[in-house]
Amino acid sequence: MLGGRRAGPSCRGTLVTFGGLPGTGKTTLARVLAHRVGAAYLRIDSIERALIASDLAGEGDLGPSGYEIAQAVAADNLRLGLAVVADAVNPVRLTREAWRGVARETGAAHLEVEVVCSDPREHRRRVENRRGDLPGYPLPTWRDVQERAYEPWDGERLLLDTAMNPVDFLVQRIVAALKKMG
Repeated sequence: MLGGRRAGPSCRGTLVTFGGLPGTGKTTLARVLAHRVGAAYLRIDSIERALIASDLAGEGDLGPSGYEIAQAVAADNLRLGLAVVADAVNPVRLTREAWRGVARETGAAHLEVEVVCSDPREHRRRVENRRGDLPGYPLPTWRDVQERAYEPWDGERLLLDTAMNPVDFLVQRIVAALKKMG
């Protein structure tokens, strides 16, 4: 809620996709935003954890399954006119373009948000000290984060740096961008 009220109908039928390396603050921002605007919240980590727990991952290689499931659920919610917040690393152009396709297919407005932590020491501290909230889902190490393939963004997006700004300020920037979209 923004100022005690939900952000309102301007967010209906809007897809907000988050991207960024693990430990940058995506999940924190996405959760607060989803709550504030009353959006459906889709977290790739939760979907992948469920796939692993149910042994639907086969040999452990999830491939794009988590993203494909989230995109199908997002499309269903968008067709109902609901706002959707998707929380994922979105490391490559292909995953970002797939979310753009969901927005086009459903006629939804789409805001892409890339989250970074420009202070490498702070980023490392976050990765090394965070506690998992999904039992059985392994957290990446700092080395995993450093070695992760992450392609530069190729489209318009709202770039947010969590190293220098508090959560509420950043969420207000997202809400303001959504309001501009109408």
